[in-house]
Amino acid sequence: MRTLLYVPIIHMAADLGTLAPAVGERGIMVIGEEVWKKHMQVVENFWDSLASYFNVLEARGFKLYQDGLPANGDVGQKIVEEGVKNGSKNYEIISMLIRKGAILVKTEDPALLKMERDSLVKLIEAETGIGKAAAYLKYKLSKNHLLKKRDRFIADRINETLKQGETGIIFIGAYHNIIPVLDEDIRIKEVKKTDKVKTYQRLLPFHKKYKEQFEELSRYMGSPVIET
Repeated sequence: MRTLLYVPIIHMAADLGTLAPAVGERGIMVIGEEVWKKHMQVVENFWDSLASYFNVLEARGFKLYQDGLPANGDVGQKIVEEGVKNGSKNYEIISMLIRKGAILVKTEDPALLKMERDSLVKLIEAETGIGKAAAYLKYKLSKNHLLKKRDRFIADRINETLKQGETGIIFIGAYHNIIPVLDEDIRIKEVKKTDKVKTYQRLLPFHKKYKEQFEELSRYMGSPVIET
């Protein structure tokens, strides 16, 4: 039996690099500055709850998998250090787990990551209406295909590198769907409920219409992790 602690994540601005300002501007445009600020606080609380959980977890020998991580070894360590330097709570947790004896594992295909980032950059940087429409259409057409290819690659990496009797931890965007392509003998333990993290993100633009449900999910995001 193999065990995988599954952490569905929502990215902080610090995780988005040069794309962060454009994402922030679009967020404010869609939901307003006040709600965007509250959302940023929810994301902070979400990561603080995860940090509290992993801070007391005995992780020696655990395999570490990270959404967007295209390398391990020295290169992977430098990526983690750069993320910590930029203020990423995700990478702060990864760094802490490495210090505890967890092992960083290359998780993603660099070529697929570059393709997705290039599509996002073109979408964000398009200046004319026609350019934005063309970039958006191209991004929408390629997004699902790329996501499926990334999911297949990530699942294959876990299937290949997580050995019998071992425990792994994966930090992965909530809209990824790797579980159906993981080997059947890998036991999944959700650290946060994927459906709740996804629903929070889905309802964000419609927070007024689903106010009660959205507020409940906002509280859940920052609530302490409960072992199941």
